[in-house]
Amino acid sequence: MTIHIIKKTLGLVLLSMSTLQLAAQDIIAHQASADKQMKDISTIKTHKILNDANLNNPAINVYTNWDNSSVHSVAGAVPSNFKIDLRGFCMPTPSRVVTSKFGYRWHRQHQGLDIKVYVGDTIRAAFDGKIRVVRYDANGYGNYVVIRHPNGLETLYGHMSKTLVNPDQIVKAGQVIGLGGNTGRSTGSHLHFETRLAGKAIDPALLFDFPNQDIVSDYYIYRGERIQKEARTSTSALASVANDQSNLERALETKRPTTNARRNTASRKVAQNKSKSKSKSYTVKKGDTLYSIAKKNGMSVKDLCKKNGIKQSAKLKAGQTLKCN
Repeated sequence: MTIHIIKKTLGLVLLSMSTLQLAAQDIIAHQASADKQMKDISTIKTHKILNDANLNNPAINVYTNWDNSSVHSVAGAVPSNFKIDLRGFCMPTPSRVVTSKFGYRWHRQHQGLDIKVYVGDTIRAAFDGKIRVVRYDANGYGNYVVIRHPNGLETLYGHMSKTLVNPDQIVKAGQVIGLGGNTGRSTGSHLHFETRLAGKAIDPALLFDFPNQDIVSDYYIYRGERIQKEARTSTSALASVANDQSNLERALETKRPTTNARRNTASRKVAQNKSKSKSKSYTVKKGDTLYSIAKKNGMSVKDLCKKNGIKQSAKLKAGQTLKCN
C-alpha cells in the first residue's frame, strides 16, 4: 500500500514537471514569435521611413537643386556607370503602339517616344516619385508633367488633355497623373514620353518595351565614359575640321594674289577700253556721208549728229573730225 502511494506520488511529480517544461517551451516559443513580429514591424517602419525620405528628396545623390519652373531647370552630376533600378515600374499607358521614335526628326532632336493614346486615356506614373513640374507649353509639350524618381530618373509626360497632380506632390508607381490628349505642338492625340537623367535625355526604348508592356531589364547602366569618349571624338573631329579650314584658308591666301592680279588686269583692260572709247573719233574722207560714218561706228545718224552738235542736213568736209563714241 505504501509502495503504491509512493509510485503514484512520483508519477504526479513527474507529470507536473513535464507540464511545467512544456509550458515554459510555449512561453519561449510565443516570446520568440513576438520578438520576430516586433522585428518585422520595426523593419517595415524603417523601410517606410527610408522610402518616404527618398520620395521627399528623390535622387539627392544625383541632383543638387529642386526647381518647379521647367524641364531643363536641373543641376547635378552623374558618375560613370550609374546603375538605374527599373524594378517597381508601371507602364505609363497600356498602349503598345509607338508612333515616333527617339532621334533626329523634322530638323530637330526628338527627345522621347510618341505613344498612341486617345483623348481621355489614363496616364500613370512610371515609378514612385515626386512631381517636379506641372505646366502648359503652347509651342511644345502642351499640358505636361515631370516626375523625379529615387532611382535618378526624371520622366516626362506630354500633350495631355488634363493634368491631375500638383508640384511637390508624392506619387506612387501606377498612380493616375493625367489624361491623354493633343495639346501643344502636336498633330494628333498621343503621349510624348521622355526619360532623363540629370537633364540628359535617354532613349526610353532602352528602358521600356512598350510593345511587350515591360521593362527591358531590371537595371540600366548609364555609362558616362561613353559620352565623354564621344565628346572627345567630337572635339577631335572639330579640330580636324578646323585644321582643314586653316589649310584651305592658307591655300586661298596663296591663290589670292593671282586672283587679284587677274582682277587688276581685267580692270586695266576695261579702263583702256573706256579710254579708247572716250578718245574714239573719225576723220571724214571724201565721199563719206553721215549715214556711212554712223554705220561704220555702230551708231545711228541721230546719235552721231547729237554727239557732234550738227544737223542731219549738215554738209561734211574732208578732214573734218567727228566724235563717234
